[in-house]
Amino acid sequence: MPVKPLHAAKSRLRGAADRGVGDPDAHAALALALAHDTVAAVLAARAVRRLLLISSDPVVAAELAAAGVEVVPDVPGGLNAALGHGAAILRAADPGTPVGALQADLPALRPSELDEALHDAAALFATGARRAFCPDARGTGTTLLLAAAGAPLDPRFGAGSAAHHRASGAIPLAAAGPGLRRDVDTGDDLCAAAELGLGPHTRAVLTPAGPC
Repeated sequence: MPVKPLHAAKSRLRGAADRGVGDPDAHAALALALAHDTVAAVLAARAVRRLLLISSDPVVAAELAAAGVEVVPDVPGGLNAALGHGAAILRAADPGTPVGALQADLPALRPSELDEALHDAAALFATGARRAFCPDARGTGTTLLLAAAGAPLDPRFGAGSAAHHRASGAIPLAAAGPGLRRDVDTGDDLCAAAELGLGPHTRAVLTPAGPC
């Protein structure tokens, strides 16, 4: 799971935490809260054996390490390079394990949704599929990418990533739950996530009136 430096993360969400004021500290707190709630859901998922967070932000590293998360520094080359680095660390410890990349902005994610997605991916892998992914709510992005044991993760995140992952042979997980598909890039996304039910960390940093 990758987390950018907080003040640079989620630029299109600036102002969403404080009704348009755009205070940098409020924005950083929201970005951190999104990661906290996503991490909490992952840690509560029964099918997840190990969570590795990739971030060079000292606040992210300190807070999430205190929550019991293993954190390693980011590497040059952007998001896909960071995810490839994380996958290599996981595979070095357990070469025969499936690996996955999950976005860190899923504040409405439920552990059961992640468990179901991992179960569905395992069923696909049992039939010979090598990689699977979860499209976001718009159908253009990707929130989760999974690779079977022995298969490269081959992340292709960025604009149009759903199409890029599909073209690379990854199979979409069509039945993924709404919280798993609802990443948060804009204020409208945050409102949509709030309708599903935000995690406690995200709720706590929003104004009393909420995000909408």
